[in-house]
Amino acid sequence: MTSNTSGRHMSGSLGRGCSRGGCRKKAVMTLTYIYAESVAVVGPLATFSEPHAYDLCEMHGDRLTVPNGWNVIRQERSASEAGPTDADLMAIADAVREVAAPAKDEATGTVSPSKVQEIGRRGHLRAVPS
Repeated sequence: MTSNTSGRHMSGSLGRGCSRGGCRKKAVMTLTYIYAESVAVVGPLATFSEPHAYDLCEMHGDRLTVPNGWNVIRQERSASEAGPTDADLMAIADAVREVAAPAKDEATGTVSPSKVQEIGRRGHLRAVPS
């Protein structure tokens, strides 16, 4: 059993676990409350675990009930909102490469010494497993 960033435990899987006591399923959505307006907001899993938000598995998120007089706002999860597309990622990588490349002198076509990258700075991106 491993501990995740919010202190909850998950067995055998990566990611954050459901906040409900005794549930060991993977969280897929985040619940936050707006107490001043008596509203519960359920949306896609937050990027980071927040101390006043609750990460929920699909079952507990779907079964969520709130006190009488409260409203629930649900932002539906869809496959199209699962993250950036491959084209988006390639555009970002190309932009980073362009900014990181040393500038050439237009007249001579040589790299200006003042434009050479700092030592230890990388001019490329690496893919890391998720």
